[in-house]
Amino acid sequence: MKYKELIEKMTLEEKASLMSGKDYWKSNDIERLGISSMFLADGSHGIRKQTKSSDKIGLNKGDPSTCFPTAATISNSWNEELAERIGEYLGAEAVAQKINVLLGPAINMKRNPLCGRNFEYFSEDPYLAGKLAAGYIRGIQSNGISACVKHFAVNNQEERRMAIDTIIDERTLREIYLTAFEIAVKEGKTKSLMSSYNKVNGTYANENMHLMRDILRNEWGFEGCVITDWGGSNDRIEGLIAGNELEMPSTGGETNKEIVQAIKDGKLKEEVLDKCVDRLLDLIFSTEEALNESYTNIDVERHHRVAQRVAEESIVLLKNEDNILPIRPSKKVAVVGDFAKEARYQGAGSSIVNPTILDNTLDCFEQSGIVSIGYEQGFNRYGKRDSKKVEKACELAKKADVVLLYIGLDEYVEVEGLDRSTMGIPENQVELLNAIYEVNQNIVAIISCGCALEMPWINKVKGLLHGHLAGQAGARSILRVLSGDVNPSGKLAETYPIKYEDTPSYNNFPGKEVSVEYREGPYIGYRYYDTVDKKVLFPFGYGLSYTTFEYSDIEVKEDAVSFNLKNSGSVAGMEIAQLYVGCKSNKIFRPKKELKGFAKVFINAGETKRVKIYFDDKTFRYFNVKTNKWEVEASEYEIMIGASSADIRLVDSIYIEGTGAELPYDKDKLPSYYSGRICNVNLGEFENLMGRKIPVSTWSRRQTLGYNDTIAQCKYAIGIPARLVYYIMVFMHWFLTKIGERSKANIMVMSIFNLPFRGVSRMTGGVVNMAMVDGMLMIANGHFFNGVAKLIREKSKLVRSKRSK
Repeated sequence: MKYKELIEKMTLEEKASLMSGKDYWKSNDIERLGISSMFLADGSHGIRKQTKSSDKIGLNKGDPSTCFPTAATISNSWNEELAERIGEYLGAEAVAQKINVLLGPAINMKRNPLCGRNFEYFSEDPYLAGKLAAGYIRGIQSNGISACVKHFAVNNQEERRMAIDTIIDERTLREIYLTAFEIAVKEGKTKSLMSSYNKVNGTYANENMHLMRDILRNEWGFEGCVITDWGGSNDRIEGLIAGNELEMPSTGGETNKEIVQAIKDGKLKEEVLDKCVDRLLDLIFSTEEALNESYTNIDVERHHRVAQRVAEESIVLLKNEDNILPIRPSKKVAVVGDFAKEARYQGAGSSIVNPTILDNTLDCFEQSGIVSIGYEQGFNRYGKRDSKKVEKACELAKKADVVLLYIGLDEYVEVEGLDRSTMGIPENQVELLNAIYEVNQNIVAIISCGCALEMPWINKVKGLLHGHLAGQAGARSILRVLSGDVNPSGKLAETYPIKYEDTPSYNNFPGKEVSVEYREGPYIGYRYYDTVDKKVLFPFGYGLSYTTFEYSDIEVKEDAVSFNLKNSGSVAGMEIAQLYVGCKSNKIFRPKKELKGFAKVFINAGETKRVKIYFDDKTFRYFNVKTNKWEVEASEYEIMIGASSADIRLVDSIYIEGTGAELPYDKDKLPSYYSGRICNVNLGEFENLMGRKIPVSTWSRRQTLGYNDTIAQCKYAIGIPARLVYYIMVFMHWFLTKIGERSKANIMVMSIFNLPFRGVSRMTGGVVNMAMVDGMLMIANGHFFNGVAKLIREKSKLVRSKRSK
């Protein structure tokens, strides 16, 4: 151990105290030994340090910080160097605000387009997500502090995220949901990692020995610190044994006592605790060194310009009929849409940033060179119909050569803790689009949201630009693309299906009760659509430019593929060339093609560059569930170079010697997986894939509730008061939504409705302890008077205990 001598000076109580938070954002300190508190802050796309409040869920603003584009936006840049540069700037701001650990990046897979937190995640592809995340981590940690990659692992829905059990086969877990984390650990060298709320195959992630010990520590060699998501600790002792060091936030000392007692009872070995303390101390001391240096002033304007450059490279041009873009200076433009006046530039929840500067679309036209003849709101942001606004917008549109229509999703749709209910935009926005189309068909739509959308209206727009959630400089960046000052180079990091029902996880998302089953296996996103030749709206890796590119002269060698890339258009631009690999053998089921490399290249008009993409340890591997390790199948492999997953420009092949491993599957028992048609996999076939029986996924009615059951399950409680509480909450959610208080309605669902009973203790900083939770459960389980008596008795004990200190 690195800090053995220091640890030997600690009392058992002091060691235990370091394992949980001092308050909502700080770790504990030991003043007599010179051990300081760490400050941890949200920081996926900007710093969210709350010094005036311990609130986490977005009620209060953090200190001002540069709001960079969200991960869902930056992923469209496909630029690892850019990701690293963003990390450097995030890390510099964290140091300036005296933050030890920046809680990000978030790299969960976009399994389903309705996940409410997709705006905060990079991609449906683990290779792309991992490479970009590694760049972020290197950049952040170049400042001496720690990144904290999250949420480990398989956290791909927001509904019931603190209690849901993710049922997933080992190969899919490794190849799809852990690969990005593997890259973040091995290539990014992250100093810390955040465990997720959910269970994985029956065990909470932070207690899961297979995840935390077998894979993270032993296989990947991770030597850093694991931190729980806030309130995500279930059994504190099991978490420590698995190697989950720091529990956040504070539990008022309750779990510290559990640790001390567990060691006295022999349930926890003191040497296990010592190793956890050692890893935590290394995180504290290594990051403290950076913060002890002189205070760094942040050049706010410079950071804003960097945010603008990042946004410009991440915006995706999806449609450009009749070359309506870029807009010529001679064209008269009407600006319509509420998002033009008040931009959607970030998501909501724990990642919300208080920007240092905020560009406004209507203030940026003069510099853009685009001639605006006026602005109309056109629609109410939150979905209420208004025919007068539509009429005014149409009157303005009649006078214009081109209509810039700013549409998208509002702040209460994409939010931590809730999943979306539909892939569509609000109907009042569609009605506005239809009305404008009747008077002016030269419409360019600019979309503001951080997710994939259905677009049944797409034939009524000539131009379509997805700005995603482009950060505080996004408004100006979008105008620079529209004007042609910037040649768009972004490409989609996720597939846009024609309709939600086409998605491979449609029948298994979200898990509503006990569990969520990943029956689609490895066939998520383009892996599914390309394998079964399913038509999509926009494929993975798709994006237009104001120039054109030609691919030629492919050459495949043992370690790399090279080819010529020519800018055959009239303006300079950047192209994202993508390497896909497909195995020609059918002995082991696989997607038709998988992304294994990419290169973003700037090329002047008429210029040709030779591009080389190297193979790595992930190019030909698959995870063999019989040998329990990565193997290579001996086979001919197709090497495909494409402008998107559906636009393959060059193809060659190479024979790869395999590792000779035993075949892992009985083909006859897995017909859906070998065909790729996995939308209706039956229970028996899924159990064959899993290699075991699947637990029942639904709640029993009139059940006895426990610590890990949620408030929502009070619907089925034995106790009438608990059922009454459930129906009051349902009514309050309906009522708050009805009167326009959607933020409060969302917070109620996120922070109360889907909260496990144990979370009442874990999230209240010692105001409610587990003994009081026992009283609540007694009431819920039909023992009303005994439960009330216990609740009062335990509260009195707690108050007396605090007074005596």
